[in-house]
Amino acid sequence: MNLSNLKPAEGSTRTRKRIGRGPGSGLGGTSTRGHKGAKSRSGYSRKIGFEGGQMPLQRRVPKFGFKNINRVEYKAINLETIQKLAEVKNLTKVGVNDFIEAGYISSNQLVKVLGNGSLTTKLDVEANAFSKSAVAAIEAVGGNAVKL
Repeated sequence: MNLSNLKPAEGSTRTRKRIGRGPGSGLGGTSTRGHKGAKSRSGYSRKIGFEGGQMPLQRRVPKFGFKNINRVEYKAINLETIQKLAEVKNLTKVGVNDFIEAGYISSNQLVKVLGNGSLTTKLDVEANAFSKSAVAAIEAVGGNAVKL
């Protein structure tokens, strides 16, 4: 065996259809496009999602809702979580960096403190937002709610 007698495996290659090369080829005349209609003309290109004139899926499916582009997404952290964190790490001031270190949020997330649970120790809490009940609970114990 050498380079001069190499050939592809049997049945692995096929000759391409040479359309529009006269009637003797069997693919002349309309060149496999059929008679008349948009698809037989040159320059025809089907629109994405075209279903042969049937109402396309993207127009049949109902649209609803509204996405506010100015929405601010907060990660919610409850008072009970802050209380546990303060007890474990023996903190008097709890900030965003403490939440990141504890693994509650990632560095690019904003924090909102919610009033679920209760505080027993006086804490200064720093966060991006607070619920009214959370501020009331923090100040009831003698702490401060500092909005960043």
